[in-house]
Amino acid sequence: LAISDDIENNPYQLIYFLMNEAGKTIQNSVDEIREAVDFLRYYSNEIVKLHDKDNKLEGPTGEINTLSYSEKGHFLCISPWNFPVAILVGQISAALACGNRVTIKPSEHTSILGYLIVQKFHEHGVPTDALELVLGDGLYGDMLSNIKTIKGVAFTGSLPTAKRIQMNLNNNHKEIIPLIAETGGINAMIVDSSALLEQATDDIVRSAFDSSGQRCSALRVLCVQDDIYDDLLKMIKGNMQELKIGNPENLDTDIGPIINDQSLEALNKHIETCRDKGMVIYKSSEEHQAGFISPTIIEINDISDLTDEQFGPILHVLKFKSNKVDDLINNINESGYGLTMGIHTRIESRADLFSEKCNVGNIYINRDMVGAVVGSQPFGGQGLSGSGYKAGGPNYLIQFMNEKVVSKNSVAFGGNAELLNIQEDA
Repeated sequence: LAISDDIENNPYQLIYFLMNEAGKTIQNSVDEIREAVDFLRYYSNEIVKLHDKDNKLEGPTGEINTLSYSEKGHFLCISPWNFPVAILVGQISAALACGNRVTIKPSEHTSILGYLIVQKFHEHGVPTDALELVLGDGLYGDMLSNIKTIKGVAFTGSLPTAKRIQMNLNNNHKEIIPLIAETGGINAMIVDSSALLEQATDDIVRSAFDSSGQRCSALRVLCVQDDIYDDLLKMIKGNMQELKIGNPENLDTDIGPIINDQSLEALNKHIETCRDKGMVIYKSSEEHQAGFISPTIIEINDISDLTDEQFGPILHVLKFKSNKVDDLINNINESGYGLTMGIHTRIESRADLFSEKCNVGNIYINRDMVGAVVGSQPFGGQGLSGSGYKAGGPNYLIQFMNEKVVSKNSVAFGGNAELLNIQEDA
């Protein structure tokens, strides 16, 4: 809790580097500080509740069954650049709260922030041998996952990297080492003809373009019922034109830079590939700024037109007919990804039906799809989008511990107090 108070009361250095190392806007930086503080306080409370609860289990008379928890040992945590404070703090605090020794490898794109966070933990009493920092690119993360002492890995990043870590764990350990993975997704939003277009527009633009679309939860595919398609698209384009692209240090900036040249090149290549295929493309600004991509809409015909996640301010839009919504949901499920999904409709029964049918970890109805709140909206996907329990939720800490059950035949020790009590009551 001392670390959470420190971060909350002295956030300015972290905010500076969130803007200048991670390219986040001022508002996004402030929001991330809040999330980091929430993780620290939430997991501190959860571990106390876990150890304080009655762990006696049911059993026959004369037998006592108890459940207890212990640390797994040495945990490897690998955190991403797009939430270099919040996710890193969440991983560290969860693993440490459960009694584990932790090695943290932050993204090479945000090494300064990784160093500053680990320094705060050390300054507030966490021993250096209980929390060690390794800086470097993906090669270092690959090597660390081969270490024989590792008893668990918490990872947030791309699916290919998660699969690589899983392979390393399988090849280099006799035990089955748990991997808590949160990867990306081809996140969809369905908007039907009953939706309030003004509200939907605000939520779509925030979901797709906030943080320059560099959120794993960001909206990637907008599915709009044909009856409202043209009207909604017109409103979205008008809203996009109001977004200001520029230096994250400026208060009025809405869209910051892409994290690095490699990512920038990949996003531009995707846009050009879609253009070559004859897809209709709209950009909020044709003015080119080095390091930036203007918010972009690409009109597609089917979910299958996308084979992987495009991690930037690119929104793919498709049109569907009301009698084909079941096919649309099936296509979303068949993509294999299941991280976030949005639904905009004023028919509650339809919203409930859509959310029931979709195999997605986090579903947001009549609101935006980003900015999950610790404790209220535990975050994590299924399928190609992740494994394990949700971060910021009541089950997350269990993954960092071993469970032990002890069954004791109390009769063998010379008596059964429960039976004596029954006799006295009679």
